Amino acid sequence: MLGRTFLAAFCLASSLPLGTARAQDAPRRVENVIIVTLDGFRHQELFGGAERALIDAKAGGVEDVQATTKLYWRDTPEARRETLMPFLWRTIVGKGQVFGDRSKGATAAVTNGMKFSYPGYSEIFCGFGDPRVDSNDKVPNPNKTVLEFLDELPAYRGKVAAVCTWDVFPSIFRSSQNKLFVQAGWTPLEGEPQTERQRQLNLMVRRLPHYWGGNAFDFITMESTHVYVEKSRPRVLFIGLGETDEWAHHRRYDLYLQAAHESDDFLRSLWESLQAMPEYAGKTAMIVTCDHGRGSNSDDWTSHGEKVDGAENIWIAVMGPTTPALGIRTNVAVTQSQIASTIAALLGEDFLAASPRSAQPLPGVGVAVAQNGASR
Repeated sequence: MLGRTFLAAFCLASSLPLGTARAQDAPRRVENVIIVTLDGFRHQELFGGAERALIDAKAGGVEDVQATTKLYWRDTPEARRETLMPFLWRTIVGKGQVFGDRSKGATAAVTNGMKFSYPGYSEIFCGFGDPRVDSNDKVPNPNKTVLEFLDELPAYRGKVAAVCTWDVFPSIFRSSQNKLFVQAGWTPLEGEPQTERQRQLNLMVRRLPHYWGGNAFDFITMESTHVYVEKSRPRVLFIGLGETDEWAHHRRYDLYLQAAHESDDFLRSLWESLQAMPEYAGKTAMIVTCDHGRGSNSDDWTSHGEKVDGAENIWIAVMGPTTPALGIRTNVAVTQSQIASTIAALLGEDFLAASPRSAQPLPGVGVAVAQNGASR
């Protein structure tokens, strides 16, 4: 009976005009979500590309002004931002949406008031700012994250993971309690048998200088991500990149730009890898954002925190099979706290029921939420 029903439906679709047949197709759905953060990457560069005043030896600590200018400076903001992050602008925004362009009457902001990393990541994944989360200390998060929530559901059990540069993430996701897989910092990749790529990666983990101690170089996280995806095929994966923040704190605008550009190329390579795998192709959403902003002038662009004006301003980009290609969102205000429920709702799951304090999903990204909070 099933075969006859399918055949009849196929024949009917084939006999209809092309536009009608497409209208009868089953709705597209999201089965996997990838979340990527670029720690402390400013909305100024995301929407406007390299800033001329900071391509400077004093203001930006740029070692070779001429070379950096040639690499990243263009005459228009549109050309500069696409030069800096071609994949994000041509593919993620081109096929999806981005929030936070203040020149278009759109804002995206943190609500936790702290404007630094642990409170920001907690807000992203818990859905609200919590005044108890007020340091970057390695203490377990008092709140359940959306990753923990999803990992508790049978459909996602053992298929939720995080691969990160910063060794505080196990505390943010309280993985010692819930056993969520979190690869963080300079920890070697475990598991047998090891591939040649994994062996070389672990050799680099041991031999590269641990320049920031608790933060690995992003290349380690990027390579670890590729290895983990190939071996484990997670359904929900968070990748936390950190060099944009580190180089900004060191007042190295040239390396800050390079880190952003390399992060964009990683997004490209990861997305292309996913589209070559049947588990992901055509049914994966990607969210890219940051944990906080930074100052806006030549003195404070290196900084963020409670006393830094503008460090509350962030950006959020979303792409996926159910997300309309609206590009730059205009005249809309969103918050960092809306990301957690968006991650779940894209998958058809209701995080709001488990975490009533969480904010509603982002508007217009392909999820609908009923008044009682149930996603549909």
